[in-house]
Amino acid sequence: MTRTLKLAFVLDPLDALKPYKDSSIAMMREAARRGHSLFTIQREALIWSEGAVAARNHAIRVNDDDRAWYSLDEPELTPLAAFDAVVMRQDPPFDFEYITATWLLERAMAGGARVFNHPRAIREHSEKLAITEFPQFMASSLVARDAVDIHAFIDQIGDVILKPLDGMGGSQIFRVRADDPNRNVIIETLTAEGTRTIMAQRYLPAIAEGDKRVLIIGGEVVPYALARIPKAGETRGNLAAGGRGVAMPLTDREREIAEHLAPILWERGLMVVGLDVIGGHLTEINVTSPTCFVEITTQTGFSVPALFMDKLEQACN
Repeated sequence: MTRTLKLAFVLDPLDALKPYKDSSIAMMREAARRGHSLFTIQREALIWSEGAVAARNHAIRVNDDDRAWYSLDEPELTPLAAFDAVVMRQDPPFDFEYITATWLLERAMAGGARVFNHPRAIREHSEKLAITEFPQFMASSLVARDAVDIHAFIDQIGDVILKPLDGMGGSQIFRVRADDPNRNVIIETLTAEGTRTIMAQRYLPAIAEGDKRVLIIGGEVVPYALARIPKAGETRGNLAAGGRGVAMPLTDREREIAEHLAPILWERGLMVVGLDVIGGHLTEINVTSPTCFVEITTQTGFSVPALFMDKLEQACN
């Protein structure tokens, strides 16, 4: 029998979370069902003092009522090493404050804390650029900031997607064809007049069938993907951009990609990973706060939060 754990979750502001669909809340609800003690931390509450990393935290009690899903105790200052695990679930933007949090969490690990995902692995895996480690699974892509290179890529490919390296939820993603009269201004805007590096990828018509989110939990591939299908007239499948989520079994190609990456990423301390796959091509590796737990669980009956808790319990015992 697994012992009762003290689990701290580093989260966005609680009132901004959507309890009917939020993956972090689904994790905490599953942990509560198993009798574990839960605590929440805001990123700005992390401190280093006298050689140890601590945080002002709240004990939290969660329930299944989406209208009032939590209650909090008064805050306490606790060393992170006093928790059995710290789960980092902060959304991007991946700015300097986010990087600072990973440094502090890494210092906490040096002092005995367990942190998932591993802060160094989060820091070293750009969610857009990490795919370049696995070019065999990519569509034709370019990472550049000089407009000359980007224009040459568009001319060569003919139909591309342009996106910033630090976006999420489909923000600032553009589809640009070679004959697009707005291509100059789009490139100028995305690159901030040539001062910011962006990614260009060959447009994949298979997006009409969904931008697939494939989850890997503790080195184990979830057997279902969530196909995020764009709404009419839209090229982005992201749920935040109005896409519709449909769970479906993995294709052979999706499983091939995920099974190849799973042991590599788990070895690096990445417990929760969300791969984005379009038409059998790997387009992103999400490691900050991958989602889609609730949609896959609700539509298939395969409990992703339960798999997460199984893996977390194993890591803590």
